[in-house]
Amino acid sequence: MRIVVLGAGESGVGSAILAQAKGFDVFVSDMSAIKPKYKEELERRGIKYEELQHTESLILNADEVIKSPGIPEKASIIKALRAQNTPIVSEIEFAGRYTNAKTICITGSNGKTTTTMLTYHILCEAGYNVGLAGNVGRSFAWQVAEQEFDYYVIELSSFQLDGMYDFRADVAILLNITPDHLDRYEYKFQNYVDSKFRILQNMTKEQTFVYWSEDPVVKAELAKREISASQAPFTIEYIEGNKAWIEGEELIIDFENEPLKVNINDITIKGTHNMYNSMAAAVAANIMGVKNETIRRSLATFQGVEHRLEYVATIRGVRYINDSKATNVNSCWYALQSMKTPVVLILGGTDKGNDYSEIADLVREKVHTLIFMGLDNTKLNEYFGLNTNCKIVDTNNLADAVKAAYEVAQKGDTVLLSPCCASFDLFKNYEDRGEQFKQAVKQL
Repeated sequence: MRIVVLGAGESGVGSAILAQAKGFDVFVSDMSAIKPKYKEELERRGIKYEELQHTESLILNADEVIKSPGIPEKASIIKALRAQNTPIVSEIEFAGRYTNAKTICITGSNGKTTTTMLTYHILCEAGYNVGLAGNVGRSFAWQVAEQEFDYYVIELSSFQLDGMYDFRADVAILLNITPDHLDRYEYKFQNYVDSKFRILQNMTKEQTFVYWSEDPVVKAELAKREISASQAPFTIEYIEGNKAWIEGEELIIDFENEPLKVNINDITIKGTHNMYNSMAAAVAANIMGVKNETIRRSLATFQGVEHRLEYVATIRGVRYINDSKATNVNSCWYALQSMKTPVVLILGGTDKGNDYSEIADLVREKVHTLIFMGLDNTKLNEYFGLNTNCKIVDTNNLADAVKAAYEVAQKGDTVLLSPCCASFDLFKNYEDRGEQFKQAVKQL
């Protein structure tokens, strides 16, 4: 059986390694240049590959294709494969066939990385033999090929979910759904919603669905669907049937045997959105049998996620915060909601069909200066120029944006990089954008 892997990043190379280990005839193809570390892995293992092209004669004869999540359906090679009904799956779908480990799978438009890392932290603190995979950590397939974990915590994007068919999560966490990646979903929000709900496919009452019950999109969607999994909803205020909520200064998790109460001041990650993340992680950990005291201790020792509301420095009394992971408008909303000082906000990048009205009220309330840093700031200028009274500074690179922020910020302000946009106009990815921001701040 011939397996073709499209894309030779972490996901693709991991898939190729697992396919080879299972005895398949494997070929890897990437339209871009393959990073040296991945090329060395393929060569060392004798896995055939090509870069900077997709040779149809070597791809269209596949029995199955494993597609990296970054490749869109509109790519010509995908259209050709679809036309001849070649099965196309994600790395997660493929790797899931070869492990019996318990899986906690986490998705949502915002908060999924923090929740994934926190859940992983709790299970590690409990001494579990656990792997970290999906959008964070190492390739799921690579770990299945070479390691023997009993549990996996897996962050899943909508793109990964799109290629999953028979895979089933033991615990599925859905944090929220807000418009994102609409350019990949024909600019139809329902298509994106449907993608997120694929995390529930194949689940039975033996598995558990953990979700924010007051998210308006999730709430409306649940009313239309029949959910087979056991349900463990959470929200800020108590609602009958919920498994977690906030009461005064305490986060309460209603475990059947022994409820857990944690003072919210003892939880290291702050803000309302992080209370949701903490509830989801704690409920999932409890389902996996982690003891209350371990969950309590883990919530008090977790250090957060790089590029998500990450403190960088204080210069001349101005705090600089790196929220480069805010690649959509709703992420920026959460960041602005958590700000307690006047804000200089740096926005911009590759627009994905963004609706900036979602943050307009918070911008008017908290932001005195907007700094744009994309190659094309037209949409940002048009919207915020008409809908706010903020001072607007136009730049087309991050270094100039940071310098402009330094010049306009006053003592007691916060300079917040929370771009609302994808990073691909100027950067390799959001991590690269965040690192460049931190470097530029340190050079002030």
